[in-house]
Amino acid sequence: MVDTQETITSPRSIRRGKPRIGESIAVALTAVATLCIVAPVTAIVWILIARGGRALTWEFLTAMPRDHMTAGGIFPAIMGTVYLVAGTVIIALPVGILSAIYLSEYAKQGPLTRIIRLAIVNLAGVPSIVYGLFGYGVFVLLLKFQVSILSGACTLALLTLPLIITATEESLRTVPASFREASVGLGATRFQTVWRIVLPGALPGILTGAILGVGRAAGETAPILFTAAVFYQKGLPHSLSSPIMALPYHLYIIATQVPDAPQSIQWGTALVLLLLVLFTNLGAIIIRSRLRAKRNW
Repeated sequence: MVDTQETITSPRSIRRGKPRIGESIAVALTAVATLCIVAPVTAIVWILIARGGRALTWEFLTAMPRDHMTAGGIFPAIMGTVYLVAGTVIIALPVGILSAIYLSEYAKQGPLTRIIRLAIVNLAGVPSIVYGLFGYGVFVLLLKFQVSILSGACTLALLTLPLIITATEESLRTVPASFREASVGLGATRFQTVWRIVLPGALPGILTGAILGVGRAAGETAPILFTAAVFYQKGLPHSLSSPIMALPYHLYIIATQVPDAPQSIQWGTALVLLLLVLFTNLGAIIIRSRLRAKRNW
């Protein structure tokens, strides 16, 4: 009994109580911060479903726009976005992963490497309109790709590369150094160690970077404004050198440049764009979860 009272009233137990209060405040702040993120996202999704859900008919998803964008569907804009996202992934994913592998596993660590990493991180904060102007100057005018799928995909790839490189490097660092040492100790070359030991272990984190990059690429308007998107197109693009319609640009056009466009088309287009990004990310998240489940460390 005496021991219990001493335990309760001792200065040591009082000192233990202070961190608990601080911990409670910290937990409350993290909960509030999470709520500040979840609440607006939930509200946006709810409003989009409530106002745009009625527009999601088979004709809206599969028909061509008509009557100056005030009727019909958004099929070419959907396919244009899919083409752009696929082109971006094909270009950015291998280049980003290989660059990160070189910086993390092969490059000599020193001032030059740190400067390159700093430049990559800073590139992630450059406004997308700057990427659009750069893509217009380099891919459209200098390399003569014209306003096309290729120019748009290359520009979006540049936009997403910093995210993919940074996420891949961080993921490669999470693989324990003992794995590399054990692999080399068993006689494997550095390339075999990277290819068969490091890269599979870092794959879930790499997919996370790819998800973030693809999500940003699918929703960007400014980079394709000068390089790929057109106001209207009669049919689907027939080659990489063809311009395209895209959902973000189409939404911008019918919301600001077409005064008679029904609001159901505007909300429906926004909802389709959201669902496209959502399902793309969901598929990548499922693959990432399965890879994490197979990892035994």
